Amino acid sequence: MKTYKKNLSMSLLCVSTAVFSQQKVTGLVTDNSNVNINPVLIINVSKNASVLSDASGNFVINADENDEIRAIKEGYYRASKKIVKEDFNTPMLMILQKAEIQIPEVKIAFKPTGNLEKDSKRLNESQKLRSLKSEMSKYMKSPLNEPLPDKSISKTFTGHDYKVGQVDVLGVIGKAVNLITNANKPKITKANYIEFQDFMVQLKNEVNLDFLRKYGMEDEQIDAFLLYAEETRYLSKKFRKDFNKDVLRFELQVAFAEYRKLNKLDAR
Repeated sequence: MKTYKKNLSMSLLCVSTAVFSQQKVTGLVTDNSNVNINPVLIINVSKNASVLSDASGNFVINADENDEIRAIKEGYYRASKKIVKEDFNTPMLMILQKAEIQIPEVKIAFKPTGNLEKDSKRLNESQKLRSLKSEMSKYMKSPLNEPLPDKSISKTFTGHDYKVGQVDVLGVIGKAVNLITNANKPKITKANYIEFQDFMVQLKNEVNLDFLRKYGMEDEQIDAFLLYAEETRYLSKKFRKDFNKDVLRFELQVAFAEYRKLNKLDAR
């Protein structure tokens, strides 16, 4: 009976380990060129988990069979792959394709008739404009006929200057405070891979990003925007050692103003 209970306990332990253990897949993301496009955002859509590829394009992410994995990078079409059994034994390859840039149509208001005499009149300056430019040129080159007024105040109407021979105490104190403040601030350096990952997690957890959701942005689009803000505003470099939620929210709003134009986002 004791042997039976022992075997049953071991079986339950093995089943629990198999059920609750996390499987991981490794992979490489590239665009099939010599251009380094990393870091790239890697998302497990099925588990709502995400990581960033390292400087060489390698990544590791938790996944189970049939999970959908996506690779997202600003300026590239996203790539997706469904996990199969073989992916747990062999690194998976995800290739991003460069997105096409659409050039807006330019409309020409003036339509030439083909008659050079008529069309040239549309291109030439009017007689009034030529006359005005000529008069302005003559005026600017002519000498001054009257002396310019002196805007300084006569010493007769000014009081005694008490600063003469005195030390500007407030100025000295202000400079000393600035020196101490700058000395206490951490040195600005580029973040390594682990520091960048930690900074992005802290940014998403502590900074209010509700202003992005007003534009219908889901977690995936928000992650893509945060990468754009990092590349354009150097957030991790400037603020990971001096994290300020209000300052970072302002920086994100500045970056979003341009991001919104590029992606044609409207509030809902």
